[in-house]
Amino acid sequence: MAHTDHQTMRRVLRREIAGTVGLIADEHDFHTMRRYRSFVFDDHTTYLRHVEALLKSRAAQGSHTTLALFDPEEYAAFCADNGLDPEAPASRSRFTAELAATGPTIPYDGSPLATLVPALVDEAVRQATWDYATSLLTRLGPCPTCGEDIGRTAFTRASALVVRILDTAPPGDRHLVCSVSGTPDALISVLHADDDAGGGVELDEAEALEFTGILALGLATRSPGGLVVRVSAPGTPDRVYGWRLRRGGLTPLTAAEVFDAYCTDIESGDLISPEPGVDYCAPPDLGEEQADQEHRH
Repeated sequence: MAHTDHQTMRRVLRREIAGTVGLIADEHDFHTMRRYRSFVFDDHTTYLRHVEALLKSRAAQGSHTTLALFDPEEYAAFCADNGLDPEAPASRSRFTAELAATGPTIPYDGSPLATLVPALVDEAVRQATWDYATSLLTRLGPCPTCGEDIGRTAFTRASALVVRILDTAPPGDRHLVCSVSGTPDALISVLHADDDAGGGVELDEAEALEFTGILALGLATRSPGGLVVRVSAPGTPDRVYGWRLRRGGLTPLTAAEVFDAYCTDIESGDLISPEPGVDYCAPPDLGEEQADQEHRH
């Protein structure tokens, strides 16, 4: 009887242990991992099938599992830095625990891996973009004129602009795209903002931070770029409008400029048919001071 009680208690405890699965999502990375003899899988499809079965099994037992992207090159560097044997399964477990603490993860919610893998990759790209943007903002340092931190000031201003853009948008689901092309690498960020049942706006915090960081970088470095908003609501045409990033500020695009941007093939320059049920229009007034004011970081 005592032995049965111990088994029962251990099963209960096992359900309360959160776990992380380091997922090798890319077939190229999978083949890189095959250089380790202790990695027993020889087919990526079979590997993914077993991972999905494990996730379903843990969910059926009431266990919470998160997914993290397992990068073989990062794993090799981790083992080298920490004096670990990369052939040891314990080393892979330790690396996965590190990913759970510092890397992008998503919770397993019962969705198929075909749905979860793109979401996990998107999360990894979002975190990498955020890290890159914040690194560049930090490097800008203080303003030589007033001494204020340029990156922090730009982020504060970008945050206010994003709030103002959302506040002035018509009711509906908003899809915002911000692109900055003048930094060492072209950057693009997407923000989804949907109406909730209480009349507020639902935002993904990580998405909002990344989006604000990219906009801040464009403002701080006075880089060329743009910000476009698309609003969708039942029973009405989609509304599309936007601004050009110019001289450290947002300059409204005319309805004709928005139309040209959406109805011109990027590669050939040829005109393409406008989408049915879409209004290309000028943006609302943000009340933002013009970019050519006396002092702009």
